Amino acid sequence: MKLVIAYIQPHKLNEVKQELYRSEIYKISVTNAMGCGQQKGFHESYRGVDIEVNLLKKVRIEIAVNDSFVKPTVDAIIRGARTGEIGDGKIFILPLEECIRIRTGETGSEAIG
Repeated sequence: MKLVIAYIQPHKLNEVKQELYRSEIYKISVTNAMGCGQQKGFHESYRGVDIEVNLLKKVRIEIAVNDSFVKPTVDAIIRGARTGEIGDGKIFILPLEECIRIRTGETGSEAIG
């Protein structure tokens, strides 16, 4: 079992969800996040004062998958999120030690679904 965490641009969320659905991945968690990476933010003028904005809006997606679904999940996220520009995001894949479905008490890969 793996936990796939992706940080993407907010306007690409619908495209990523569509690609995940096409790959038969339906269970996701989405959180609004802020951060900066290689793009380092931008300058903005507010009431005549130049302000550097270095924390940009991102969307964090978390998907717990069985090992056989890791590659399809990652490929779907890349297809939906890629623009070819700096700031497209990052994907992290972490080992998932245990998963427990609260309703039934199922554990492991059965609990992920």
